[in-house]
Amino acid sequence: MRIAVIGKGKIGGTLGSKWLAAGHDVVFGVRTPAPSAPSQAPVADAIKQAEVVLFAVPASAMASILDAHSADLGGKILIDATNNMPGPTMSSVRGLTAQAPSSKVFRAFNSLGWENFANPTFGKDRADLFYCGPGDADASRIVEELVEAVGLRPMRVGGLDKVELVDSVTRLWFALATGMNMGRHTAFKVLSG
Repeated sequence: MRIAVIGKGKIGGTLGSKWLAAGHDVVFGVRTPAPSAPSQAPVADAIKQAEVVLFAVPASAMASILDAHSADLGGKILIDATNNMPGPTMSSVRGLTAQAPSSKVFRAFNSLGWENFANPTFGKDRADLFYCGPGDADASRIVEELVEAVGLRPMRVGGLDKVELVDSVTRLWFALATGMNMGRHTAFKVLSG
């Protein structure tokens, strides 16, 4: 699968590296690609050649990225991993669905710290990752495959009407990891009987 990871910080870099290791074709879309980095490309080039685009940039950068590249996002699977913590809306889902209405937009990889993507296991258990997005079976299967490639168990909680629910998990994670000093390698596990 051809994946564009927009942003090569701790979230984007960790996820992209895991997907490369799983055999996916990953290109990191960055403002200024390093000349000696074959896996880096300008954002426009990375988006154009991708089937899936993960946004792992500061939320403040999303408006300009969407304005510049919305024409190339159509028909792709778009994954919003941005977090606008001080803003009235944490996600960039509204902008993605407005600027790329023919795309399949998912909210995922935003509710845990990068440490959990690097090491998703706790003893014999692997952490769960909550996500939401359209009910399209093929697109959901691809997103779940990407979650599993990181080592997490995917937990779909519904359509995009559940973005706030996924974002509430993000707030809970921050409250536990930093507010309660549990540390950033803190995650969630759903148990059922």
